[in-house]
Amino acid sequence: MSTESRIRCPKLSKRIMSARDAASLIPSGVNVGMSGFTGAGYPKAVPQALAEHIRDHRARGENFRISVWTGASTAPELDGALAEVDGIEMRLPYQSDPTCRQKINEGKMEYMDIHLSHVAQHAWSGFFGKLDIAVIEVVGITEDGRLIPSSSIGNNKTWIDQADKVILEVNHGQSAGLEGMHDVYYGTALPPRRKPIPITKPDERFGEKYLMCPPEKVIAVVETNSPDRNSRFSDPDENSRRIAGHLLDFFSSEVEKKRLPANLLPLQSGVGNIANAVMAGLNEGPFNNLTAYTEVLQDGMLEMLKSGKLAKASATAFSLSPEANQELADNIDFYRDRIVLRTQEISNHPEVIRRLGIIAMNGMIEADIYGNVNSTHVMGTRIMNGIGGSGDFARNGFLSVFMTPSTAKGGSISTIVPMVSHVDHTEHDVQIVVTEQGLADLRGLPPRQRALNIIEKCAHPDFRPRLRDYFERACNSGRGMHTPHQLEEALSWHHRYEETGQM
Repeated sequence: MSTESRIRCPKLSKRIMSARDAASLIPSGVNVGMSGFTGAGYPKAVPQALAEHIRDHRARGENFRISVWTGASTAPELDGALAEVDGIEMRLPYQSDPTCRQKINEGKMEYMDIHLSHVAQHAWSGFFGKLDIAVIEVVGITEDGRLIPSSSIGNNKTWIDQADKVILEVNHGQSAGLEGMHDVYYGTALPPRRKPIPITKPDERFGEKYLMCPPEKVIAVVETNSPDRNSRFSDPDENSRRIAGHLLDFFSSEVEKKRLPANLLPLQSGVGNIANAVMAGLNEGPFNNLTAYTEVLQDGMLEMLKSGKLAKASATAFSLSPEANQELADNIDFYRDRIVLRTQEISNHPEVIRRLGIIAMNGMIEADIYGNVNSTHVMGTRIMNGIGGSGDFARNGFLSVFMTPSTAKGGSISTIVPMVSHVDHTEHDVQIVVTEQGLADLRGLPPRQRALNIIEKCAHPDFRPRLRDYFERACNSGRGMHTPHQLEEALSWHHRYEETGQM
């Protein structure tokens, strides 16, 4: 596509420059809001040029660091490039980059792990400080300066509104057919001026198709031609297929009991191979005319839209393999009629999630016998990625499902433990726990019955006897019987792994 058709605003076409020149406009010490959500729609050229700029400063013995705010995780061209040159002072609200993770866990990078629905509100309230610059990828710019969003929206509206200056990357590698897929709501406000969010069904539109930005804010426009970098998903393994099978059986039972409608309720699913396996199972299952109200639309949901099993889907971003991304581009008109991309403060809004009755399905690192879930920290202290939107959906959804294989590290770790080493989702927000071993429905159960269900249905047989023994001894300890624990042993499994490599 020609430059003229992508950058149609004469005023902004005069601000086209190289990524290196644009990066030089970002000084050390500033807060920078960048687009990007689960590896989609992130700026690709300016962060890499900025990393080189930082490297040059380092060579002269000069310190140069910025704080980076995004929608969620990005990709090596952004998080990886800036982390490798030690260019990030503080990162929020979610990341999945291995170099970032290492820096955070070494104490060399500050990190704020935040519910994704809270980020815009906190930014508007000033809790993070002043946002100096926004770097936003877009598909194009209209004649009157409106911005055509890219493959994610995330916090882009908030970053553009809040930042003093804006740098735009116009990516020719993103399909121009994305125009019209987005729904950007400009009616949010801080208390006491809030109004109800007018969504009563997943595909309802009530906002704008474009992002608005005063042209005088834009200090640079950089043209790129690069696809989002997302990895291929693995084919579902046996454990993933068994987890999916347990969930489908559960949904069928709930429909039979009239607790779910025949087409279920709107689906939310986290990212990953297990989530894709669940989508594959639903695509082959008995449920029709399904809908989704979620954060991320990945390969499995795209397949469901293509087959007709999924009628409509709402999200804030894609997270697609290269093959699925090509499928989207080749059939963009078909998908534009069935997909709505929103800002993450709406895709993750507690009011909407509660109203629509979302079925929330998310992964976890571990769960304890009472249903508390750790989804962020390895052995209690080392961050993996972050809480993302799982808390938004788990607390407010009609059903809250957490799933994982029952063991990790080749069987040396049990993902069902006496007490989780870090709590992200308390027992009050966890209704269903699923492993390849089975599904524990915890609704309506007091703590000791929850423990028995989780141990017997979800724990791996290699660890089940030890969990039974722990629970029985806790019940016979003479201590509190509401939630029995052996406090001196509660985290001994984690300590044993740290010492020996085996739980």
